[in-house]
Amino acid sequence: MTPSERRTAPPSGTLPEAWRAAVDAQLLPEETVQTWFQTDLNSDLTFAPALVVLTNHRLIGTGFGGAEASAAWGAWQLNTALKLVIHDEAGVGILELMGPERRLAYWRYTPARAASAAALARVFESTIDPSGAALHNVGGGICPSCGRQLAADEIECPDCAPAAVAPVARSLLALAQFARPRAGLILLGLLLTMAGTAAGLAPPLLTMGLVDNVLTPRIGGQPADFQLVYWYLGGFAAAAVVAWLLSWARTYVLAFVSERIAADLRDRTYTHLQRLSLEFFGGKRTGDLIARVGSDSDRLCNFMSVSLVDFVTDVFVFLMTSVVLFWIDPLLALVVLLPLPLIAWMIQLVRHQLRRGFGQGYAAWAEMISVLADTIPGVRVVKAFAQEKREIERFSERNEHVRLVNNRVNRVWSFFEPMIALLTDLGLLVVWLFGAWRVVQGEILLGVLIAFVTYISRFYGRLQSMSRMVASTQRAAASAHRIFEILDREPSVREPSDPVPAGRVRGDLELRNIWFQYGSRPVIKGISLSVKSGELIGLVGPSGAGKSTLINLICRFYDVAQGAILVDGTDIRRYRIADYRQNIGIVLQDPFLFFGTIAENIAYGKPSASRAEIVAAARAAHAHEFILKLPDGYDSLVGERGQTLSGGERQRISIARALLIDPRILILDEATSSVDTETEWLIQQALDNLIRGRTTFAIAHRLSTLRRADRLVVVEDGQITETGRHDDLLAHSGTYMRLYQAQLRTATQQAADPVPSATPADELAETP
Repeated sequence: MTPSERRTAPPSGTLPEAWRAAVDAQLLPEETVQTWFQTDLNSDLTFAPALVVLTNHRLIGTGFGGAEASAAWGAWQLNTALKLVIHDEAGVGILELMGPERRLAYWRYTPARAASAAALARVFESTIDPSGAALHNVGGGICPSCGRQLAADEIECPDCAPAAVAPVARSLLALAQFARPRAGLILLGLLLTMAGTAAGLAPPLLTMGLVDNVLTPRIGGQPADFQLVYWYLGGFAAAAVVAWLLSWARTYVLAFVSERIAADLRDRTYTHLQRLSLEFFGGKRTGDLIARVGSDSDRLCNFMSVSLVDFVTDVFVFLMTSVVLFWIDPLLALVVLLPLPLIAWMIQLVRHQLRRGFGQGYAAWAEMISVLADTIPGVRVVKAFAQEKREIERFSERNEHVRLVNNRVNRVWSFFEPMIALLTDLGLLVVWLFGAWRVVQGEILLGVLIAFVTYISRFYGRLQSMSRMVASTQRAAASAHRIFEILDREPSVREPSDPVPAGRVRGDLELRNIWFQYGSRPVIKGISLSVKSGELIGLVGPSGAGKSTLINLICRFYDVAQGAILVDGTDIRRYRIADYRQNIGIVLQDPFLFFGTIAENIAYGKPSASRAEIVAAARAAHAHEFILKLPDGYDSLVGERGQTLSGGERQRISIARALLIDPRILILDEATSSVDTETEWLIQQALDNLIRGRTTFAIAHRLSTLRRADRLVVVEDGQITETGRHDDLLAHSGTYMRLYQAQLRTATQQAADPVPSATPADELAETP
């Protein structure tokens, strides 16, 4: 075993073989390795491995930038003035070693190494500050309970830490706004519940009268009117029928109300989702949102229509039975209530565990649904890359996670419910014992004891049922919290308080010194541009330059951080969002088609369009001919996301969809990429029809397709660096010429080689 192996702490694992000798040469006597972090980028953002090692005395590392970057290895003595800071810059992670006055060193890494960097920072902070006071802002690492690798922004394991669930009362009271419009039906349901409960309490009283007034005197040889038997039994039957009718009416009314409330909740949630801005969806998984709108709302409906109705009934039975028991015999009634304090204590004990468990369970369930939402629409990609086994394993892992989380809840619940049953059985035994002794002593009649036992069976039965409400309530509260996380979210793109009618705009557009950033990363930096109505503007530039972000801002999918975008001289933030976007048509690189017919997809932006208008749009988009060749023509189903059609066919339907709404501002985002030459020609003909007379912004992969643009705008690093026509920019010998020549060389090379050769890395980096 080498010295470096002996000095490496077990939790950190063994140093990579390639680094052992180098690290061993740097270690001082009595110095041991606490942990290490291997980066994958150097300070110049070139892929190259480097190592950062934390010992019990120093931080040492190679491949760093900073004051001592000329040295092969750097070393910094640990002290409380040092800090390791982690942050992100344009998608690249940076680990900075900060001194009291300046930055001493830094390492760069890709997002794949983020968790390891965060783990190093955690150990670094705990080494400098053993009290752990500095650990509150450092994520990542390994969960000590379950061994799960934490993400860089995770402080606690989401599986083992308490779930972030709002208090039960607050979560469920939020549903009151949906129940308020149906308060009359809810009140009717409560009245029916009270009446039904009262009718259900009559039979034991009639039984007590039958035993004490008829059966006991007859057995004792005393005279008794046997005709009373018919009256008692008749009352018994009548009470049973009335209780059944009232219970049926109560169940129907309250179930109707709960279904209506759940439907309103789903409508409100989905409506609010549609109003939220794109940035909300960028941070959410589809499966999780589907689970919230579907499963969580269904769980709330079940809670209100079954659990809550039963609980309200149980409460009325419990209260009314208690009143009757104290009316019959107060002393015996007190004995009945003996188990209640212990049951209440147990409910309080398990309530928090169940709430946390259900919150974690629903999160795990949403993760599993997210796998389905990813793989089912992408099944063609899964099969193309033969990744069925991988996806099966991924689903099995999520499914196993659901099972493990739910098992933790089941362990609590499997103990709690039988314990409640045991306590109530013991309570019934005590009542029998005490009641029998009082009957023998002559303090109460036999009928009183029989009525008491009958009531107690119902009393304790309802008590067990009410205890099950604990789980139902916690489950419903977790679901309500997840739904109201959506409903409480405000859209970042807001409607104006005093809107200006948009109508049909001319299409004059002006960008006035606009700035925009994603989080802390600036993407658009002070762009200004004026576009006249009917102009065709080509947006070109390297990948990640900000072209698509610029389009998103023009469409008002996001709002600018500074500056303004004006259409016809009016800030677009003063228009109603829907009114403004009715003037915009978008044709994307990968057009999205909905499950339905071709006609329905073409008319998506204008559902009231006639068949003649749909056909005219399809003709202009050069789609009419291939549509007629389909089995059902315009009524042919396109399949989910248009999978039954080719890429070029989907694109032409997308163009027809844009043509039908006759937009004044048109967005073309790589509309002719990834198709063959013949299809590209057809699409280009369709685009010529679409562009005519409209203000158009076009992002094109092939720069040759933008030759006819009125102006080309070159965007680099969030700024406009060049503007002009195609020929002018080529003569300018700037970025556009470099991009164009890179594509020209690639096209020439591919035409000369039977098998296309690899594109040079520098040309790939410059391809828009």
